[in-house]
This record gives sequence, structure tokens and C-alpha cells, in this order.
Amino acid sequence: MILFTLPIIAALTGWITNYIAIKMLFHPREKVRLLFFDIQGIFPKRQNKLAEKLGKIVADELFSVEEVKKSLQDPKGIEEVNEVVEAKLDDFLENKMVDSMPMLYLFMNDELKAKIKTTLQLEIQLMMPEMIDRFVNKIENEVDVEKTVYEKVVGFSSDKLESILYSIMSKEFKFIEILGGVLGFIIGLIQIAILQLQ
Repeated sequence: MILFTLPIIAALTGWITNYIAIKMLFHPREKVRLLFFDIQGIFPKRQNKLAEKLGKIVADELFSVEEVKKSLQDPKGIEEVNEVVEAKLDDFLENKMVDSMPMLYLFMNDELKAKIKTTLQLEIQLMMPEMIDRFVNKIENEVDVEKTVYEKVVGFSSDKLESILYSIMSKEFKFIEILGGVLGFIIGLIQIAILQLQ
């Protein structure tokens, strides 16, 4: 009878071992001296390296100033900006001008309003490429994506880092725990089979 408890014991051992292994990714948070060894969770120990790698990946693979520039210069995007500009000009000429320039508004008619609106829209459209270039150059010169990501990740507390990684990988961690139990159970069955053959 004790023989047939082997798969259950092995399953429990496998599950507990994997559970502890996952916990040890994050714990202990601070370095602990155990006889001749220093023990610390992998993520707290390697947080700086993780931040460095993550910063590099985001800067090289995920965020590109050129892509931002292309996105800003996309005709659809420019069309949307023009629609917003047109709506703002209409609002100004119809509603706000009467308060800010009451004397000038007295001499305004629909033809003059249309002419002012068309002239301003044209000017804004001509200014747009230069404004985009200046904006992109400002981002390029002042925003260091790699450094920003590095500083953010290094600045995370161990608790926050753990909660972020758990929120991303909780299913995978749970799967690893269960897999430990399943493999343990299978090993227990194999042990029974070997013992029965002897």
C-alpha cells in the first residue's frame, strides 16, 4: 500500500519544488548569508542587468524616433490635424472673436471670414513640416529612451517588480508548478513499475 503512495509523494515533491523555485526568483529580496553561500532572488539580484537589457530592447526594437516622424507626417494624421485646426478657426471666427476683438468683428462678413480662415489654414499647412521636424529633433536630442527605461526599472521596488512580472507571467508560473506535480506523479508511477519488475 505504501508503494502506491509513491506517485502522490513524487507529485507533491515536484509541485513544491517548482513552487519554491518560482518564489526564489523574487525572494529573498536582500542578500542572505547561508553558511558559505550568499542567497538572493534572481530578479532582485539582476535588476540592474534586467533594466539595462530592457532599456536597450525598447530603444533599439520598440521605439524609434523615425517611426514617430513617419507617423506625424502620415497624410491621414495631417488630415486629422487640419480638421481640428479648421474647427478651432471656425469656433474663433464665429464665437471668440466677438469677445476678443469686438471692433474688428463689426466689420466682418462671411466672405472676409472665409478669406481669413483660408489664409490661416494655408499658413499652418506650410508650417506643419517644419513644426514636425522641430518636434522630432527635440525628442531625438532630449529624450534618451534607453536611459529612461533603465532608470524606471532600476527605481522599481522589489514588490513592484514582482507584481509586474506576476501580472505578465502568472499563467506560466502556475503551469510550471502544475507541470512539476505532473512530472513528479509520472516519475512515481515509473518507480512503482520498476519496483514491481524486481
